[in-house]
Amino acid sequence: MSKTWFITGASRGIGAEIVKAALTAGDNVVAAMRTPSPSPPDGEQLLTVRLDVSQPEQITQALAAASARFGRIDILVNNAGYGELGLFEEIPPQMAEQQFATNVFGLFNVTRAVLPLMRAQRGGMIFNLSSIGGMVGGAGASLYCSSKFAVEGFSESLAAEVAQFNIAVTLIEPGYFRTDFLDDRSVRFAAASIDDYRALSQQFTDGMQQRSHRQAGDPKKLADAILQLAASERPPIRFLAGSDAVEVAENKIATLSQELAAYRQLSISTDGEF
Repeated sequence: MSKTWFITGASRGIGAEIVKAALTAGDNVVAAMRTPSPSPPDGEQLLTVRLDVSQPEQITQALAAASARFGRIDILVNNAGYGELGLFEEIPPQMAEQQFATNVFGLFNVTRAVLPLMRAQRGGMIFNLSSIGGMVGGAGASLYCSSKFAVEGFSESLAAEVAQFNIAVTLIEPGYFRTDFLDDRSVRFAAASIDDYRALSQQFTDGMQQRSHRQAGDPKKLADAILQLAASERPPIRFLAGSDAVEVAENKIATLSQELAAYRQLSISTDGEF
């Protein structure tokens, strides 16, 4: 039996590859994007809808069109997002608000709109596109990483709330994938410059620009992996994507283990004697 996918940020990159993979598998797809593209054209399996996830009224309209066309949504892929990169003090507050409006509150609002449908069906699956930056922070990505850390905490908590309705939630944590994420269309670099940070800021920006379109990850292979996860009876809470993501996660686990061991007794000593 075919499934119906609702995929945000579906115009390019990982989102577009998931659309192609789901269609190839014979499933129905609602491809949600800020600027709908005529390619591929809508057909029996595909419905393209306009959606900027930071605009609640567009979420309502997109979900209404999806329900009218296919009657249900089995799999939600919250893929829409972008990176606000640069050192924290060099980024204006309004840029931080915009980052969270899309990466966090947009994801919240799409999920909130889809959940009643999945509860009524007593089943569904939600893929939240996070990042290895949702597990490990780094200089130059404080806003982006904090938005993905928020998605991680939300997803873990939501999974516990909706499991009773046979709804699964999985975080996808990619490393660097060869998309246009580091292009001007998908990433913003801080414009301000503070003398104390000048060398670090330039080093970070140069590093990101040199990495663009040289990333090791293949978005088509990630899309295929997500389809395999969608067919799993017990999908994981977290799925690391890419050898770089696996290495970073292993290092984070080792560091946490070392800190826990080093401060275990001090940590325990904070219990009260009531």
